[in-house]
Amino acid sequence: MIKFRTRLLIGLLTLIITVLVGLGILLGQLFKSYYIDTYDGRLQKELNLLTIYIENSGGVGSIKSEDVMSISQSLNVRLAITNDQGFIVQDSDGLNQSGLNGLKENINEVIKEKLKKETKLVEHDEYDLHYSWKPIMKDGQREGYIFVITKTSELKKAYGQIWWILSISLGIALIAILFLGIRITARYTKPIEAATNVAIELAKGNYRARTKADELNETSALSTSINVLAQNLQQMAKAQEMQQDRLTALIENMGAGLLLIDSRGYINLVNKGYIDIFHVDAADYLDNLYYESIEHEDVCDLIVEVFRTERKVSKQLLLPLSIERKYFIVYGIPIIGSNNVWKGVLIVFHDITEIKNLEKMRKDFVANVSHELKTPITSIKGFSETLLDGAMNNKETLEYFLSIILKESDRLQSLIQDLLDFSKIEQHEFKLHIQDFDLVLLLREVFTLLDGKAEAKEISFEFEFSREQFFIQGDFDRLKQVFINLIGNAILYTPPKGQVKVSLFDHEKYARIHVTDSGVGIKKEEIPRIFERFYRVDRARSRESGGTGLGLAIVKHLVEAHHGNIVVRSNVGEGSEFIIELPKYVNEPGRGK
Repeated sequence: MIKFRTRLLIGLLTLIITVLVGLGILLGQLFKSYYIDTYDGRLQKELNLLTIYIENSGGVGSIKSEDVMSISQSLNVRLAITNDQGFIVQDSDGLNQSGLNGLKENINEVIKEKLKKETKLVEHDEYDLHYSWKPIMKDGQREGYIFVITKTSELKKAYGQIWWILSISLGIALIAILFLGIRITARYTKPIEAATNVAIELAKGNYRARTKADELNETSALSTSINVLAQNLQQMAKAQEMQQDRLTALIENMGAGLLLIDSRGYINLVNKGYIDIFHVDAADYLDNLYYESIEHEDVCDLIVEVFRTERKVSKQLLLPLSIERKYFIVYGIPIIGSNNVWKGVLIVFHDITEIKNLEKMRKDFVANVSHELKTPITSIKGFSETLLDGAMNNKETLEYFLSIILKESDRLQSLIQDLLDFSKIEQHEFKLHIQDFDLVLLLREVFTLLDGKAEAKEISFEFEFSREQFFIQGDFDRLKQVFINLIGNAILYTPPKGQVKVSLFDHEKYARIHVTDSGVGIKKEEIPRIFERFYRVDRARSRESGGTGLGLAIVKHLVEAHHGNIVVRSNVGEGSEFIIELPKYVNEPGRGK
């Protein structure tokens, strides 16, 4: 590709050479015309003088050949004098026969045709002859003619000199113009080329490109404008990139699934939230029709409704995902641009499964609490009414009923206390009182508290530990509550003459406590639910023993509050094993939560 500077220089040189050549031709013609006119004028003056001289000397017949030769040599021309019929009377070059024949022919032509112009140019191979003539008058009558013949070699020589001078002048002028043109075009086109290169880089997206602007002229103004444009484009691109990054980060991390569908029904955008929720591949969605990619008919129906009504639509949908079912609030939002141009539909999925589960849990919790409170209150109320109706007059009946009322009151108090404890544990303000203590000592105290229950059922109660002292960090009272619940449950669900064993093992960064019993065991399908509030494996035995169904839920929360972990192993009829892992130091990462 030819550079702009070269094209400009070629154009300028072509224009200048054309002008100079035209000017040279015009000047040559002017010089030639001027020279010919001057030459013709001189010849006419000489002819006039010669005519006057011949007429004053007595006419054609009186002129002598010596005078003709003398005048011819003086003027450096050929002179010929003829009579009125064209007969040559005198000729300064009479010896040249070929020239004489040519002279006679031209003289006869001039006299016969009576040309109005008194000059004539006759061309020959070697040279050209220039004829000038004038009639000679005597007594008012034409007596003859005088002819002056000159060779035009001098004229051609003069032409050659004129063209040579013009050529040299034009050549020097062309060289000077070429030099100046290169300097000028380089000076003025270099900034333009630099600006063009910068503009090309800007078109490619390189907004860091700049051009230099040193001088204060028109080109520097162009360079400055290009630099300002580049700076503005760079700032705009940077701002757009930041905005795009923010928008992308917002869309990808908004915590909800999002689909963008254009006006033709093709999916243009799938965010990370949608991919994580539905476990799909974005390549199966992008640039595909929504009803070919989305498997759920309820979602497709919602999209169709938005397309049809062009209004915002929201629905609560229960969608099957693999082996589970999840609740979603799905919003369909029409996207309408300026001038009411339909752009497409935005679909947003909010997963409310956890909220639904919490709502269900809350309802179950209220129902369970109501049921658990209703039973002891009904018993207390019933026995109190019976006593008031007259049963209190019988001492044995009075003592029996009062013992039942006391038992139900204790059960009610235990339930309320467990509810209060559970409420405190679940509150964000709940804090553990961390201290260093001996875990062996804690377990011995629990043994002392529960040993009576074990002896009452003739249960073998064993405690196995690897060393006399085992210090860890934790809340002594809360952990004591944990083990009272676990070991108490083991004794409760173990039949008479069974076995309950507590083992303490030391692992590098944590302590492991095994509580094993030979009780009734737990079904595998019930194991994931035993830590739920108010869930009982054996409801009859739990109520009979005064259990509230909150013990294991409290145990799980307290263990996790210590960054620990609890695991259950059990088979029906073979007993159960609860394994608790507690970090030795609470500030170290636990192996549980």
